[in-house]
Amino acid sequence: LGVFVLRIYHLMADTPQTDWATGLCDCFADGSTCCYGFWCRPCLACKVSKMFGENLCLPLCDICVDNFVSPAALSLRVAIRHKYGIRGSLCRDILVSCCCTSCAWCQMHRELKYRQNSPVIINAHDTINNTLPTTTLDEFIN
Repeated sequence: LGVFVLRIYHLMADTPQTDWATGLCDCFADGSTCCYGFWCRPCLACKVSKMFGENLCLPLCDICVDNFVSPAALSLRVAIRHKYGIRGSLCRDILVSCCCTSCAWCQMHRELKYRQNSPVIINAHDTINNTLPTTTLDEFIN
């Protein structure tokens, strides 16, 4: 009988944390998103939710909640930050979601647009040659 060693790596442990692609108040980085968020924030919020793979109507639940914190904005902001390894804290996410809700939705929209347009790099460790080949997602699929 052979002995098998299984190594499980946590994605976040291997991925260095980054900052948001744009700042919270970087409205001029994407003027259309800024206008969209200013004139129709619920529509932008629904679009962000859908872009992230959540239910399109999730942000509409905020209408039913009479609280200072927007639960949908907070939960999506935390989820986006964790998925992409963005630096931050839950405390900061709460503060941003409470005090700058429109700016938070705009920043999340810009981030998702940026992440969807960025190439994905996949690293695989070749144990035979002890090298690290790098390929893009398109090359990996084809």
